[in-house]
Amino acid sequence: MRRFPNPEIKEFQAFKKLDSPGKVQDFLNRMPQNFDASRRTCRSPLMVLKRNKAHCVEGAMLAAAIFWYHREKPLILDLRTTKRDDDHVVALFKRNGRWGAVSKTNHAVLRYRDPVYKSIRELVMSYFNEYFLDDGVKTLREYSVPFDLQRYGEDWLTAKKDLWDVPADLDRSRHFKVLSARDARDLRLAEPIEIKAGKIVEWMKGK
Repeated sequence: MRRFPNPEIKEFQAFKKLDSPGKVQDFLNRMPQNFDASRRTCRSPLMVLKRNKAHCVEGAMLAAAIFWYHREKPLILDLRTTKRDDDHVVALFKRNGRWGAVSKTNHAVLRYRDPVYKSIRELVMSYFNEYFLDDGVKTLREYSVPFDLQRYGEDWLTAKKDLWDVPADLDRSRHFKVLSARDARDLRLAEPIEIKAGKIVEWMKGK
């Protein structure tokens, strides 16, 4: 694994204290939500730090950069949904042979996962019943292989332009189905209380 480049950059100095996944998650939680749709911005970790706001892909890349700073692979994972819903991206980490995830989301669901999962699929399935629309339809359908951001060298850490190649390449990477079309037809709708809870947000737009 390559050594983390440019640790002397002022904005990256904050990474030093973020030496556990929990601290990384707390750091992302304190960062305001980027309400620009993900198709409008996909900023590098440095640009996210400069602007102090992030959406899920930007948050996942920032978390991955922090893990790389602490000599771990910068891995992200795509959770793919039906066409009616939006994909979600998390940063992966591993502790004692078990997988966990850091997640930047504005909602009460699809959040941090402790490293208790034996496999990536097991981790992904922990999100299954949380992933639904306002009508209760559950939408999670596929997940990607762990996606190593080192494939982009080091430029992705500090690029001034939006990194549209990252979500595009992630979307084209190998994905695995979580259920068959037949099984999807038999899914029970999320309950009204779950839908209500899912609408709780951490950051209000415009504030």
